[in-house]
Amino acid sequence: MNAHEIIAAYQRAGQGQVFAFWERLDSASRADLLAQAAEIELAEIESLHRTLGVGGGAAALRLNELQPAPCTRLPGRGGNVTAWNRARAAGEAALRGGHVAAFTVAGGQGTRLGFDGPKGTFAITPVRGKSLFQVFAEKIAAAGRHYGRPLHWFILTSHANHEQTANYFSAHRFFNLDRNRVHFLRQGRMPAVDFSGKILLETIGGIALNPDGHGGSLRALHRSGALDLLKSEGVDTLSYFQVDNPLVRCIDPAFLGFHLLGDSEMSSKMVPKVYPEEKVGLFCLGAGQLGVVEYSDMPPAMQRETTLDGRLRFDAGNIAVHILAREFARRMATGGDGAALSFHRADKKISGVDAAGRPVEPERPNGIKFEMFVFDALSFARNPQLVETSRADEFSPVKNAEGVDSPRTAREDQLRQFARWFRAAGVGIETDATGLPSLPIEVSPLFGYDEPTFLEAWNKLSPPPVVSTGMYLE
Repeated sequence: MNAHEIIAAYQRAGQGQVFAFWERLDSASRADLLAQAAEIELAEIESLHRTLGVGGGAAALRLNELQPAPCTRLPGRGGNVTAWNRARAAGEAALRGGHVAAFTVAGGQGTRLGFDGPKGTFAITPVRGKSLFQVFAEKIAAAGRHYGRPLHWFILTSHANHEQTANYFSAHRFFNLDRNRVHFLRQGRMPAVDFSGKILLETIGGIALNPDGHGGSLRALHRSGALDLLKSEGVDTLSYFQVDNPLVRCIDPAFLGFHLLGDSEMSSKMVPKVYPEEKVGLFCLGAGQLGVVEYSDMPPAMQRETTLDGRLRFDAGNIAVHILAREFARRMATGGDGAALSFHRADKKISGVDAAGRPVEPERPNGIKFEMFVFDALSFARNPQLVETSRADEFSPVKNAEGVDSPRTAREDQLRQFARWFRAAGVGIETDATGLPSLPIEVSPLFGYDEPTFLEAWNKLSPPPVVSTGMYLE
């Protein structure tokens, strides 16, 4: 639509205030405002205000109906070794057949870390200081080499970091990956509205737009044409993970195998909570469907419930690692068969302008932001699988500048993992009581991206090197 048509559509929808300062804008600012306005589906905003904006939002959770989610446990914690071996073989067959792609949600900035740039460019390894993106790139490259089929890698960016992310990969020559297999998708945005449903302006020439949540990643896959590309190349399975976890197994054959053997459309990994108040969402069954309940929505008394053997009754923590069938992602993105992610409401303080165009910084929530959560798709999926993984091997997120889930804890957890691998190879590594080694050691994913591949590579070294003052292996 041209400018006149866009403005007329907003006026018909009762959103003409978006163009209240049109006459004060120069041509470039007008073009920017029109581009932002064209992103918005006005009918969707009206529907969201009607369902979420009025009366306080979605219906309350039926907490009394929640049950712990059934889960495939790790060997040693009740899991069946034969089943795990069968799953690993099935996942490896899918990888050798070229049926798997990687998908990273990486729209965040490093603001909470005191870092100016996309979070994926943050240096995180303990010796070489590799970025999160480089760690993932090397894991994906190593998996492709190991199984003889290079993988496509899709990276979801935001409007705030898209250009920086693309330039970062170019500057680092895509970390030796085939650049034709690395794809950047831009996350969608949603406007903030006031409590009467009116779209808010951030400036006189800009709408208050926000990312549409990690659930919007599925719409981005569809709208960008990524799902069509995957279909054309025979890729039917996506390994989904978020950018803040350097320990993540980007490509895990056993997890893939449980998903495939279970004829699942979406599968998830969990780690047992370490204490009741840990701030992770919980996988639960509600009305017979698998879903995630945010820790803030579950009463503390429920979070503290235990089983007869002393375990937390609700212990399945969400670490944002999933597998998605390609056509399921498409169905969730398009609303096929009535399946569609719902938006969630968040009341926020939203900076903007007043009726005269003057900047306003509210002292209390003055509007609503809308976002989708990818884990909500579980309730629509056929045969969703939940699989336990080891926290020590796969979960050490980087969220805070200091304290828990910080760069320091993530680097130390990597060191502990490398020390375990060396000890498994028969190498004496001195550690403290927590398993933290005294020597600086780092293993590139290109040498070994998990314990089995590390041991395979180490046993080929002749003679094996002596670890005396630290080591970096690649």
